[in-house]
Order: sequence, then structure tokens, then C-alpha cells
Amino acid sequence: MPESRIAPDVTARRRAMAAFAEATADELAGALDAILGETAATDLRRPEAGLVMVRGRIGGDGPAFNLGEASVARASVTVGGLVGHAYRLGRDTGAARLAAIADALWQDPARRPAVEAALVAPVEARLAADRDDASRRAAATRVDFFTMVRGDVD
Repeated sequence: MPESRIAPDVTARRRAMAAFAEATADELAGALDAILGETAATDLRRPEAGLVMVRGRIGGDGPAFNLGEASVARASVTVGGLVGHAYRLGRDTGAARLAAIADALWQDPARRPAVEAALVAPVEARLAADRDDASRRAAATRVDFFTMVRGDVD
């Protein structure tokens, strides 16, 4: 579905969930300690780790092929009647549970600004800085090739 036809709230939740998936366990725990308070989170399904098949395509439009397996942790929780879900690469079920809690809190309009400020914005800033750093390191290894022409070319 084209991005322009997706509801703005869905797009915003995708952005937030991407940040929750990329956040470190320490970033999640630190932000949620301040936001969650005394509210309890209940597991809908025990957090678990498993494998998913990663599929790829050559050139973006070639035939799909199985690339390999990747470890994934998932969790589903409820916080104050709101259901949060999370899938994260790796086997850290604790971080997946924290990400699911963050998703549930983000869905609460009263807590969304706090989650955005304490977790989503800092994670996005860290990821942007990491991309810039990687780009600078790659640019430092760039080699410009050129050809010198000897004599007149007519």
C-alpha cells in the first residue's frame, strides 16, 4: 500500500515501533522507569525467542529466495487495557517485553508525548548519528579515479 494511503496514526506507530526495535535494553529500561511508574504490565503471551526465515530478492524485483534464518524475540503485553506488541532481532526476550510495554504506552494519548520525548526521539537521534559516523568513515576511504589524456585528442 502506498505510504500516502496509510493513516497518519499508523505511520506514526510504525516509526515508534521501529525505534523500540532498535533501542538498546538500557535505553528501553531507563525511559520506561520514568514513564511507567506504578502501572503494571501483564503478559498476554510469555516473551519467547525463535527463528524466522529471511527472504531476499536480487535487484528488488527478482524472484524471492531464502537467505537464511535470524533469531527473533517477541512479546505481547497489556498495560492499562492497551495491548502492545514487539518483535526484535536477537534473543533478548526482556528487551522485547520492554519494547512491547513501550508500544502499549505509546498508544495512550496521555502518555504518547512522554514516550516520544524519552525514548523515540533519543533513539532516532542516536541512529542518525550512527549513520552519519558510518558515512564519514566510508567517505574517508573513497578513491577518485580519473584518466589523464596525453596529447591532443581530435
